[in-house]
Amino acid sequence: MRFADSGISLQVSDVSSQKMANVRDISEDSTVGELVRGLLAEMNLPQNDVEGRPLTYGVRRQRDGQYLHGSDRVGEALMTGDWIMLQPSIDAG
Repeated sequence: MRFADSGISLQVSDVSSQKMANVRDISEDSTVGELVRGLLAEMNLPQNDVEGRPLTYGVRRQRDGQYLHGSDRVGEALMTGDWIMLQPSIDAG
């Protein structure tokens, strides 16, 4: 995740809202995918399921319920004060 001297500030939670973070100065040029990778470690969220397979996380922008793509640019998809929720994608197998 790239940080800038001035950038976007967000509130972030996991799907249960038990883990939350306030993140500041996110570079507007970063992708949502880069943001998520940085947040997983910062928020100590699991990166693998119980069988050891990598988890993929989706991002939901709470102000309008829209799901964001990993390739979306932070500066185009988010604005300061937004709250996003990280939720693991469940693949039925």
